[in-house]
Amino acid sequence: MTKKKTNSLCVVQTGSSARCEKTQVLSLKALGLGRIGKKAVVKDDGCIRGLIRKVSHLIKVEECNG
Repeated sequence: MTKKKTNSLCVVQTGSSARCEKTQVLSLKALGLGRIGKKAVVKDDGCIRGLIRKVSHLIKVEECNG
């Protein structure tokens, strides 16, 4: 049996959400972020990609191994 490798993304918040739209703040919360420097590992799928696109100017994204 082979295990299916699930792709994950490491997301780090680099910008402040102080003067952002409410939908952008909610997108950060959905990604597990909320303050500068906070890191989260999220599953790589279409919904998460949409959230990342919405707040791309506030975060840094890398592919995680494992």
